[in-house]
Amino acid sequence: MGMLGWVMMGLAIWHFTIWLPDRFWGGIVGALIAALLGAIIVGMIIYAVKSSTLAIPGNKATDLAVVLYAVPGALIGIGLSYLLGVRREEPGAGETAGA
Repeated sequence: MGMLGWVMMGLAIWHFTIWLPDRFWGGIVGALIAALLGAIIVGMIIYAVKSSTLAIPGNKATDLAVVLYAVPGALIGIGLSYLLGVRREEPGAGETAGA
């Protein structure tokens, strides 16, 4: 149940990307994948630190606090996707000197 909560939180935060210019690496789908991966990875890391075991919380261990573990990861994932997309858009980003 914890994984479902993390994925749903990543998806919910991803919906706010409509307010940003579409400069994500991989477009809006790239932002979705980055939000989901970030939410899952950071959610698992925070839960592992809190419970001293690398596991996905089950039905009884999942509460609102566990679901909120995904928020920083989703934001970090979206931010990285945006920064990579902006960097790839800059003129001359892929050119070599003297060519």
